[in-house]
Amino acid sequence: MTQVAPLFVDVAEAPEGGQAHWLTTADGVRIRVAHWAPDTATKGTILMFPGRTEHIEKYGRDVGAFAERGFATLVIDWRGQGLADRLTGDRMMGHVGAFSDYQHDVLAALAHADAMNLPKPYFLIAHSMGGCIGLRALHNGLPVAAAVFSAPMWGIQMAPALRPVAWALSWLSKKLGFSARYAPGQSGENLIIRDPFEGNALTTDTDFFHYMRRQLVAHPDLGLGGPSLRWLHNALVEMAALAKMSAPNLPIIALLGHDESIVEPEPIRALINAAPNGRLLEFDRAQHEILMERPDVRDRAIDELTTFFAQQAAAAA
Repeated sequence: MTQVAPLFVDVAEAPEGGQAHWLTTADGVRIRVAHWAPDTATKGTILMFPGRTEHIEKYGRDVGAFAERGFATLVIDWRGQGLADRLTGDRMMGHVGAFSDYQHDVLAALAHADAMNLPKPYFLIAHSMGGCIGLRALHNGLPVAAAVFSAPMWGIQMAPALRPVAWALSWLSKKLGFSARYAPGQSGENLIIRDPFEGNALTTDTDFFHYMRRQLVAHPDLGLGGPSLRWLHNALVEMAALAKMSAPNLPIIALLGHDESIVEPEPIRALINAAPNGRLLEFDRAQHEILMERPDVRDRAIDELTTFFAQQAAAAA
């Protein structure tokens, strides 16, 4: 029997009826998933793949917006973050043995969605690091009718002079056994807790910024700091491998803010331009968190993506 897991409804601001469960992946890691499937969810289920440092509760408001538009939602805590098993002695370090390990989490969540009889078709929304994981999952045959990528991590922004250093140092750390150390300039501090709203790279919306902060203040175990050298090297290798692959042949939308400063826009544009059925939506004066931006940006994005999914659901009926 699937074991019930905590769901922090006090800070999620999600619809009633959410259920969280612990899952054990094929390689023995415990992860957390949660789903919302109201009776009105007649158009299918959105599989929400969060970004690095994120957790289920962060998407509570979005779950509500999707439910209002006729969709169930399943959200995952990736290994190494949220309430899933942390992978080093320092629980604030973002770490993973190999990027392919995240696919174990994908398969466990997908099996759980099937076991819970969540409505089909399935759709994917993948944000930032989740976009990297999600793209690989599509290549592996993830059974979704369409996908939306929000500021997907298909490249990481860094100064040109630092890129060869990042490759060399992260590679060397694995060879010499110090890859479970923070990448240069990173620490165990969570940036949403540490830094003020002014100058943040995530959102221009003060309400959403403080919504994210309230969750971490109330439940510190959800927090995560910077990545390890091993995570960095694994991410660089995975992004380079994905860039050499053909774009998936299914309907795709990518969301990108004009003021994006965390992921690289160029690989996003390149993949969408190469996709047989791809479309790029760009947003003025918007940053990394399109689904947690000010109302004019967020409302447009949610309306666009749910209309897109509804069209695919109707086509599949």
